[in-house]
Amino acid sequence: MSGGPSPATLVVVGAGPRATGLLERIAANAPELWPQGRELHIHLVDPYPPGPGRIWRHEQSPLLRMNSMAEDVTMFTDETSTVDGPVRPGPSLAEWAARFSAPDPHRTPLSPGLPAPPGQGEAPQAAGPDVLADPEVLAELRTLSGTDFPTRRAQSAYLTWVFRRALADLPPSVTVEWHRTTATAVTGPADGPQQVRLAGRAAPLTADLVVLAQGHLGAAPAPEHRAHAAFARRHGRFHLPPEFSADADLSALRPGEHVLVRGLGLAFVDLVALLTEGRGGAYRTGPDGTLTYLPSGREPVLHVGSRRGVPYHSKTRYRLQGPTPPLPRHFGPAAIDALLAEGRPLDLRRDVWPLMAKEIGFGHYHELFHGHPGRTALPWPDFAAAYDRLDWYSDAMTALIAEAVPDPADRLDFEALDRPLEGLSFATPHAFQEHLRAYVARDVARREDPEHSADLGAFLALLSVYGHLPRLVAAGRLTARSLAHDLDGWWHGFFSFLASGPPGFRLRQLLALSRAGIVRFTGADLRVDTDEATGTFTATSPTLPGHTVHATALIEAYLPRPSLDRTADPLLRSLYRAGELAEEVVTDPAHTHRSGLLAVSPADGHVVDPLLGGRHPRRIALGAPTNTRAVAAFARPRTDAPAFRQNDAVARALLRTLGGRTRSAAPPGSGHGFVRLPT
Repeated sequence: MSGGPSPATLVVVGAGPRATGLLERIAANAPELWPQGRELHIHLVDPYPPGPGRIWRHEQSPLLRMNSMAEDVTMFTDETSTVDGPVRPGPSLAEWAARFSAPDPHRTPLSPGLPAPPGQGEAPQAAGPDVLADPEVLAELRTLSGTDFPTRRAQSAYLTWVFRRALADLPPSVTVEWHRTTATAVTGPADGPQQVRLAGRAAPLTADLVVLAQGHLGAAPAPEHRAHAAFARRHGRFHLPPEFSADADLSALRPGEHVLVRGLGLAFVDLVALLTEGRGGAYRTGPDGTLTYLPSGREPVLHVGSRRGVPYHSKTRYRLQGPTPPLPRHFGPAAIDALLAEGRPLDLRRDVWPLMAKEIGFGHYHELFHGHPGRTALPWPDFAAAYDRLDWYSDAMTALIAEAVPDPADRLDFEALDRPLEGLSFATPHAFQEHLRAYVARDVARREDPEHSADLGAFLALLSVYGHLPRLVAAGRLTARSLAHDLDGWWHGFFSFLASGPPGFRLRQLLALSRAGIVRFTGADLRVDTDEATGTFTATSPTLPGHTVHATALIEAYLPRPSLDRTADPLLRSLYRAGELAEEVVTDPAHTHRSGLLAVSPADGHVVDPLLGGRHPRRIALGAPTNTRAVAAFARPRTDAPAFRQNDAVARALLRTLGGRTRSAAPPGSGHGFVRLPT
């Protein structure tokens, strides 16, 4: 290298799916943008294996599953991807798993169905345990169908393979090293090298650029949860604040103990599995398909409720019966341009949601008219022409839909979907259990019956809306109150409720647990208090007026909310306390909203450094902790995923910037405590 450009160095903090997606895009763009022969050293810092990272690591209960079908999970760009770099198609989880179903002389644990790339012989050991050596995972992959909901361990295997494929695709001048530890701090001037300090290692890593891609992070309990924890300590009770289910210690819960559970989303579903099947319980399927729960006697009794009081909607398990709806139609770039051109503060529910609702409705009715024309009363061209002209909440739109869609069950009613227990109350807990079991049973039946595939059309439009909304948010036009209450509050919850629910079999299991008395529904707008006299947690709900549940344990069954002030990540915490990164704070004359999210430059993901008065030129942040709000690291195929677009843009910017630098950072192999992964 004498006389030539010195090596460039990039440190990526985090090695999970988001970092893996970034590495894939670096590999894809390197032939165009990276100077031939120039050395680039990439350091990955993560105590968990690269590819799956913490959330998708192999070492978790095999009871925990994804809430997406195998055919709906990919890490690769495709023909719909609007990226400046090259599209590099790759298999979905289902397509990759299919390579295990028949003998193939080229299959290896490293790369099933592909020859092992040169120099990768030690990569399975270097990148953590070879998850394909687990006979349970291998057996699952061999029988996995596209409409199955895989275990998280299966997804771990897929992400491990994607990571290794990205390594194999890098040019020979690029090396990757994994440091199996935690990054604790990053220092350095804006115009000079950055020093990344690692736990258990004296010498820091020296980098030209640093990317923060830690993914979903834990946080210290909020004041409300600290108060409940203190109550539990005083009275010898159990309290679990918001936590990732795979990390939760539930061993202190006693058989038969009455437990309040606040939250009915995915964390709740995971916790229920761990506290029932995870304690030796089992399900028996009757001749009519009805499940019966066979308790082990070690289960606690779970009293469950939430704001809505019902579980998230089941995921659909069918395909479209008609053609794919042409999206976007009513909420895409043109609609967002028009909103921004108004040059005024925007309220999401008043100004934006009607367009979003119309887009979701278009997906719903497109599938209804094309997949089930016998249930419609107008020709599609006539309906679509009128639909395009009308506002979603107008009387004329209501009349059009009533005329064209005779059965009310085929019409889309967001308000009824959002609050199914609104205005309902029950005289006895038994009456409410019967009502809610019937509600859940109808939901599961609808989501597994292709006669209701219009719900899938709405789901696809919902994903389209989700993908376009970040651009509007990044423009900074939403009022502070609307950002707080409508976007981060209502919309996030409503999207998750409709689009991020569990597979249907989980809700059938929930019904069986309810019939067995293991799970007892407590209602909507759940209020949790404490009773010092009895030393119990209490729960009340307007759904069951006059009824109070007493319990000796409280579980907050949802993920920790973002908080830079309370984050469990030592690097972000140190930067925040040093004033070198900023929480997103939106203020207007009527309201101030502190989101807890890391503020980044919307255009390029660079960290906003208050000490610099703007973006830090050498620090970039991606994914869940940031205010881009496009956090999903993998996506459904052919949806032009926002994360893939951002990964591509950041990868291209990194290659251009690093390719032009002449300063030499520390070479690979300096120090100790890492595993080298040659490419």
